[in-house]
Amino acid sequence: MDPVVDLEKVTRIYRKGDAEIVSLDEVTLQIAAGEFIALMGPSGSGKTTLLNLIAGLDTPSHGRVCVCGQDLARLGPRELARWRADHVGFVFQAFNLLPVLTARENVELPLALQPLSRAQRRAHAEAALRVVGLEDRMEHRPAELSGGQEQRVAIARALACDPQLLVADEPTGDLDAKSAQDVMRLIKRLNEDFGKTVIIVTHDPHVAEFARREVHLEKGILHLDRWR
Repeated sequence: MDPVVDLEKVTRIYRKGDAEIVSLDEVTLQIAAGEFIALMGPSGSGKTTLLNLIAGLDTPSHGRVCVCGQDLARLGPRELARWRADHVGFVFQAFNLLPVLTARENVELPLALQPLSRAQRRAHAEAALRVVGLEDRMEHRPAELSGGQEQRVAIARALACDPQLLVADEPTGDLDAKSAQDVMRLIKRLNEDFGKTVIIVTHDPHVAEFARREVHLEKGILHLDRWR
């Protein structure tokens, strides 16, 4: 079976004035379907850059990025946006929920890009909220939810389109220890019970323990690839 993520000698260089900053340096990495990967490393190591390349939010300076069977360099901006909507669910440290919308309405937002009726969008959103254990909070707005519940809404929003790949950038960074554990147990269940391929950026070893595999970056270079 082909890997879900296949990176070959991927380099990402940013320019700041006359200087060149190498964020990633010839990273080669393969991730199989159903894996749970933790991307680790110090600040500035290239973790978020790598995640953004995998998710189609950024493009490499050199090298090949193939995700879910698609060479992302072959897609134009509109095609890439459609590809992301179909294949990738995003979870970030900031919950990015709209305060004037209910939990259900927030989860419905990405479904506007799908060819679904209003009733179908609502059904998808409600199903996703049930998966994350918030069936009794669907009509609550973000201000009426705890931080952990807000992140669960954000995870439900990422799941609403049934993506193959779930990417998360420091998803527990704004949560207390108990809420962080609850969120990570949920993400692990999505990996184990629903077969989602999960890639999570974290600096927290307690969070990384939930993953089956750790990829360590240092100054843009993949130094350690460790399995559990």
